[in-house]
Amino acid sequence: MASIKDVAAAAGLSVATVSRVLNDHPSVSPDARTRVLAAVETLGYRPNAVARSLRTDQTRTLGLVISDVMNPYFTELARSVEEEARALGYSVIIGNADERPDLQDHHVRTLLDRRIDGLLVSPTDGGSPLMLDAARAGTPMVFVDRWIPGVDVPVVRSDGRTAVRDLVAHLHRLGHRRLAIIAGPAATTTGRERVDAFRAALREHGLELPEAYIGQGDFQAESGRRVTEGFLDLPEPPEVVFAADNLMALGALDAVRARGLRVPDDIALAAFDDIRWFVHTDPPVTAIAQPTGELGRAAVRALVDRVEGRPGESVTLPARLVVRRSCGEPDPAPPSPVRRSTS
Repeated sequence: MASIKDVAAAAGLSVATVSRVLNDHPSVSPDARTRVLAAVETLGYRPNAVARSLRTDQTRTLGLVISDVMNPYFTELARSVEEEARALGYSVIIGNADERPDLQDHHVRTLLDRRIDGLLVSPTDGGSPLMLDAARAGTPMVFVDRWIPGVDVPVVRSDGRTAVRDLVAHLHRLGHRRLAIIAGPAATTTGRERVDAFRAALREHGLELPEAYIGQGDFQAESGRRVTEGFLDLPEPPEVVFAADNLMALGALDAVRARGLRVPDDIALAAFDDIRWFVHTDPPVTAIAQPTGELGRAAVRALVDRVEGRPGESVTLPARLVVRRSCGEPDPAPPSPVRRSTS
């Protein structure tokens, strides 16, 4: 493997000059820059990132701790984070918390020990002393999707309240009056926010949300299955089940089918967090879609701003309702036949 001394010899320059070129120092002449870059290309030289980090106190590495890598929403979020970071000259190390606060803190601690430049986190709960301490210590940090109230770091998230309101109005127009929700964990901001938005939207139509129609889930498919089974056992089951995330919606769909029932003929289903699979289910699932890719990219830009000494800004983007056929919507009209002209 070529060393920086080999590059200097091939370029006919000093090691110090080569180092300045590789670190984009403004004092280097165009001729020296051209010779060094040509030697780098010829020799296949790769700078030692560890040594560089010790000299510059930067690793050009960001940490991302997501709540559940098995959730397609977070998988897409991680992909957009990695793509945007790469475009800005950073690498990303990802940790999967699996919706466990202890595992979340393990990943945060490990990433901080590795001297990452900044940290993106989707918190599994609001009480992590480790993250509170890291934020107070000045670690460049951004919360994405979820956040910890009272912690002074930028938050990049979507606002689903308008989309939930649109969903409830849509269900009301279809004639549904008994609406239930599979809620996410109350320890998460998104878990609480979606229940509050659902309850407020129901009240706008003169409807209440009975306690029996609030099922406590954990953003995992099994909890969606369990809660839906409880709804179906009620003396008066709901007409609609709204799952507060996509995995719980898939669990709810399994529970309905296990009873030999059909969506939407026997019970309707809607979900927060649209995923590509929902267009392939029978029927396709009506869902609230978040601008996942935009959220990931905005989160990286906010974090890099903080890493590079600029004030990172919070960003809130709107979610939107995607109407399909899982709530009793009419089938789309078939396309008109193409009339062929005759001669």
